[in-house]
Amino acid sequence: MRVISGLWRWRGNPLCRASDLAEAWVALTALLLIVSVAPLIGVLVGGAAQGTLQRSVREQHESRHRVTATVVRALERSPLAVDPEGASGEDVRRRVLAAWTGPDGSRHEAAVLVAVDDPDGGDRFALWTDARGRAVARPLDSATATTHAVLAGTGTAVAAAASVEVARRIVVWRLVRRRYARLEREWERAGPDWGRTGAGS
Repeated sequence: MRVISGLWRWRGNPLCRASDLAEAWVALTALLLIVSVAPLIGVLVGGAAQGTLQRSVREQHESRHRVTATVVRALERSPLAVDPEGASGEDVRRRVLAAWTGPDGSRHEAAVLVAVDDPDGGDRFALWTDARGRAVARPLDSATATTHAVLAGTGTAVAAAASVEVARRIVVWRLVRRRYARLEREWERAGPDWGRTGAGS
């Protein structure tokens, strides 16, 4: 609003330089781009990311299968075994040797991480596998995909707004440099005769 009132105030003002008017128009254009175009770009990118991620969610849920595995025996405790997809990021997991039957009926036995405090032989837990029964990460859920899409859209909108502001600052910086260069040239012309009697003042 201040930019618009500034433009109106400069209208018809004899003290208004062309660079002042250009600077005001650049500021108004940047403001309009930040308010309208940057959010639109964010919405478009967020929508595209949402479509891609939701498609990935569907594909993962079709290709990954939840089976029940049985703990054969606990393996060494790993203090760094933390579930990165856990709600708090602090869901400690234990490494165990587990056995399970894949969706195709094949038998498997391998070391996996489980969210069980003190696993004993015979404990059962859910495990995600591919079609051949190999252990895989759990599929992405729809809510997490939506969160990622919102973050992508927001980040893009902020980046677009920042780019517009950087461009505005560069243009204003060049206008100010040109203004000072013109002022120096004028001063060099008037400087030697400044204050002298009969110098045309």
